[in-house]
Amino acid sequence: MKRTARATVGELLGSAGLAAVVVGSGIAAQRLSPGDVGLQLFENAFATALGLTVLILVFATVSGAHFNPVVTLADITLHRERWSIAAVYLPAQFVGCIAGAVLANLMFGEPAVQWSTTERSGLPLLLGEVVATAGLVLVIFALVRTGRSHLAAPAVGAYIGAAYFFTSSSSFANPAITVGRMFTDTFAGIAPASALPFIAAQLIGAALGWCAVRVLFPTAVERATIDA
Repeated sequence: MKRTARATVGELLGSAGLAAVVVGSGIAAQRLSPGDVGLQLFENAFATALGLTVLILVFATVSGAHFNPVVTLADITLHRERWSIAAVYLPAQFVGCIAGAVLANLMFGEPAVQWSTTERSGLPLLLGEVVATAGLVLVIFALVRTGRSHLAAPAVGAYIGAAYFFTSSSSFANPAITVGRMFTDTFAGIAPASALPFIAAQLIGAALGWCAVRVLFPTAVERATIDA
């Protein structure tokens, strides 16, 4: 199998794993701690931080462990990767996140597909998504462009775990996982009507994070590219 094909499969599986961790831990938290939203959020955040760290460690050498369209787009534009990578990575990320959410639903005896009714709207939450996504892009590419990619797994896991609490939106910071979370009417879900504004905020945040990386880290160490 060519390296690009393996990388695409890695993005699909990693994205599915991420959605399964986020949605599954959200369902578990909701059942284990009924009536205590703060504890539910902590359980969801803690599991997500650990799970994301492991997934990045597993798939980093396969695909770069993006699991996120804004990370892929930032990587392409910052490091002059071929745009053809986006054509295979982005669909894999969206399909993977949907599949992972469906898998989590099934593992906990929920309907395989159940549209979320959780409305997440308002300027404060959208601002939270801008901040969360800008920070994520900055964390990742500050490490990549200074030759410290080996620290990305714990750093990204820690950042996302913390951002569950310091952002008003609980830090989706990922268009693919936002779409995936539409498919579960549980603790981690987001209503379809709320998803598009969230994704728009994420794209704005990614652009701001990209600008910060360009200003703060104008040059990058040499890095390998994905061969066709």
